[in-house]
Amino acid sequence: MSAPLRTQVAIIGAGPAGLMLAHLLHRCGIESVVVESRSRNYVESRVRAGVLEHGTAELLNDTGAGERMRREGLVHRGIALRFDDCSKRIDFPDLTGGKTVTVYGQQEVVKDLIAVRLGAGGSILFECEVIAVDAGDDPSICYRDAAGAEHAVRADFVAGCDGFHGVARAAIPPDAVTIYDHAFPFGWLGILAETPPVSEELIYVNHARGFALVSMRSRTISRMYLQCRNDEDLGLWPDERIWAELRERLGSDRGGPDVRPGKMLQKGVTPMRSFVCDPMRYGRLFLAGDSAHIVPPTGAKGMNLAIADVYVLAEALDAYYGSGETALLDAYSQTCLRRVWKTQRFSSYMTRMLHRFDGQVPFDYRVQLAELDYVTSSRTAAASLAENYVGLPFESTADLRKVPT
Repeated sequence: MSAPLRTQVAIIGAGPAGLMLAHLLHRCGIESVVVESRSRNYVESRVRAGVLEHGTAELLNDTGAGERMRREGLVHRGIALRFDDCSKRIDFPDLTGGKTVTVYGQQEVVKDLIAVRLGAGGSILFECEVIAVDAGDDPSICYRDAAGAEHAVRADFVAGCDGFHGVARAAIPPDAVTIYDHAFPFGWLGILAETPPVSEELIYVNHARGFALVSMRSRTISRMYLQCRNDEDLGLWPDERIWAELRERLGSDRGGPDVRPGKMLQKGVTPMRSFVCDPMRYGRLFLAGDSAHIVPPTGAKGMNLAIADVYVLAEALDAYYGSGETALLDAYSQTCLRRVWKTQRFSSYMTRMLHRFDGQVPFDYRVQLAELDYVTSSRTAAASLAENYVGLPFESTADLRKVPT
């Protein structure tokens, strides 16, 4: 093993959380090294979430990483909730004092943050698999590079931003955390297709045959989902069946938006689950993003929650290196978990309002329709949904937008 590399913060994972953390720390004058098991091409082409909360988009803009997002991102001023073959719109700016969301793929955010990181001379070690994490008084990580050689990084702190299946959370003794886990009894069959979006805004559908969502990645690429079984056999879903089911759930033959079949670029099934690890810290190891929590995608919160985590962590590290203050680091987990549980609440609410459940009786379905009718006809209820969808304020007041001197 070569001599250990020394840095202030070792970051595991080059997803949105790890890259944004590195970017914010750089702007505070704090050194970091990002270690990523996959190649640069893989992480830049990995299609994931695509809705940025108002605060997430503002943070990208204010920290110099939002130039391409401003050019190519699609600003959305609302969503439609479709039920009983009728669409009702939730107007975000009207209900939230002017806030919007931006449709811009997670992989595009990753590309932008990698470019900013490398452009500033920062370090990202691609194709380097972390095999050990020490969260003690002298923190370190050990990784194996593409050639099989092992290396160590010593740091003051380790940030585990390596996702649900990563090594960071696995390095914490099981008796040091409490795990909250809930698996929903269905998944999403998702497609990415070369076809123009059927609407300028997202449409969430509650239908007797199951949930559907029509979204987009650009003005020519659509992202669409159908509720399905968790163990759905994709072989039973040829393209023609998918397009027919989308048209049925959207009510295309009954005055609803019509779907134009196009070339399928991607097809897969995503299980639905909620997960929280409490606390999000062990010693000098801090978890952020999917390594600490998973939310069902109905509320479009996964990437945004990860960005909110590292915003809090960067503020805490800035205070530590600036004045030796540890109060914000000590409060990191509690601060993040307040937002995490509010987000779990909203994501669960959206999921339960819009999906069909095993054993659901006609009474349950009518209650769902009544909830949809209420939330789209009561300004107070609609404002609550809109406030949560565009994003709650970050749990932080520090000015992380400064450029280091």
